[in-house]
This record gives sequence, structure tokens and C-alpha cells, in this order.
Amino acid sequence: MRAAFLLVLLPLPGVAQEREIQRELIHRQQQSDAFVLQLRQSQELLKVPAAQRPAAESRQLEERQRLENVSERQLREVKADTPLELRPYERQKAEVERRAIVEPR
Repeated sequence: MRAAFLLVLLPLPGVAQEREIQRELIHRQQQSDAFVLQLRQSQELLKVPAAQRPAAESRQLEERQRLENVSERQLREVKADTPLELRPYERQKAEVERRAIVEPR
């Protein structure tokens, strides 16, 4: 009976580890997207006249905050019970959602 109980518990660490791997893959892509956004914004700001700079900086701050909020929500929503076959789709869906913020309009 004890051996059967232990066999039931063995897959649990694997499931938790798979979820953490999924979260880490998403998190690394989020870091990359945040870097791309900051780089784009820095380049845009160089082209903005001084009089329009405060408005541009405010808009850029809103974009960064929106990306941060989306990224935090995505990490919270990583499910432990997502089948392995759907995990790449889940990451791709998260990336598409972030790209709407990161890519220039």
C-alpha cells in the first residue's frame, strides 16, 4: 500500500517542474520583449522635438506599464494541467499578445 502511495506522488514534482519550465520560457521571452520595447522607445525619443518630449515620454511609460501588466498576468495564468502538446501554442499566444504592445504602430 505504501509503495502505491509513493508511486502516485512521484509524478507531482514532474508536473510542478514542467509548469516552472513553461513559466521560465515565457518569462525569458518577456524580458526580450521588454528590451526590444525600451530600445525602440529610446530610438523614437531621439527623433522627438523638445516641445513634444514630455508627451512622448508619458506615452512610452504607459506602453511599458501595459507590457509589464500583461507579462505579470501571463505568468500568473500558466496552468499546471496544460497538456505538453499545447504548451508551445500557449507560449505563442502569449507572445502575440505582447507583440501588439512591443511592435511599432
